[in-house]
Amino acid sequence: MKDVLGDRKAIAILLGPALLIFTLVKLVPVMWSFGLTFFQGDLRGFEFVGLDNFAQLFADPTAPEAIFFSIKYSLIATVAQIALGYALSLFYVFVLKKASTLVRTLVFFPVVLPTVAVGLLFKRLFEVAPQTGPVNAILNGFGIDSVDWFSSPDSAFVVIIIMDLWRSMGFYAVLLYAGLLDIPEEVIESARIDGARGMKLVRYIIVPLSLPVLLSAVIFSFNATLKVFDSVLALTGGGPGTATTPLTLYMYNTTFTYQNYGYGSTLAFVLTIMCFLVTLLIFKTSRKDLTKD
Repeated sequence: MKDVLGDRKAIAILLGPALLIFTLVKLVPVMWSFGLTFFQGDLRGFEFVGLDNFAQLFADPTAPEAIFFSIKYSLIATVAQIALGYALSLFYVFVLKKASTLVRTLVFFPVVLPTVAVGLLFKRLFEVAPQTGPVNAILNGFGIDSVDWFSSPDSAFVVIIIMDLWRSMGFYAVLLYAGLLDIPEEVIESARIDGARGMKLVRYIIVPLSLPVLLSAVIFSFNATLKVFDSVLALTGGGPGTATTPLTLYMYNTTFTYQNYGYGSTLAFVLTIMCFLVTLLIFKTSRKDLTKD
């Protein structure tokens, strides 16, 4: 193994194909999109405009609203996903133990469903017309009037969060469950002998030892929710009005509906910077050693 790792030619042969594919699939489109930020036009032709697209970004009243919605949605969804996923993983490990296989499978099942299908499903569940959806039917059964969930920005946002949690909690539960399994049983037993039980055990033993996978889950969640698109498009279409329009959907409409590829690429560049800064911030704040508290 040392001979292979010390051979630059062998390293180039082993890593070259993967780096080439990564460059073609990831880096080239990113650089191409960034280049388009200095142009305006459509597939019929482009005109160099310099920084005009960035000037339009600061003058556009819809862009800040889309950015704010994306950040708000990401913060709330990430906290909810990680909290619920971590609670489920603790339930799997310390309550169900070896009997958790069936429950893990059932909870994970929504993850494999197409996001558009999930969006259409929840649209029917919370429907008020032309047919009363199951949620409103339950409310009617308790003597409560039907709620038009998608006519108000707040209620529409709540439905989006509920849909996202139902679809993704199984993934984060399994991811964090795998991290908890790596914690040595001897460490947990020693902590219990020393009197650490319940939330004290979780706070001072489980969380610090599972911090690497926990941080990975936070990064996955935050970046995924920042880039939410198809589920929102299927569920609310960005409405009412533009109240639930994330930056991705606004970018899509700008680029493909209005054929403004330059400004759409500028919005994509902003989204890329947001994801990069979030990842960088999480890594920077994760350097604290929780075991020292």
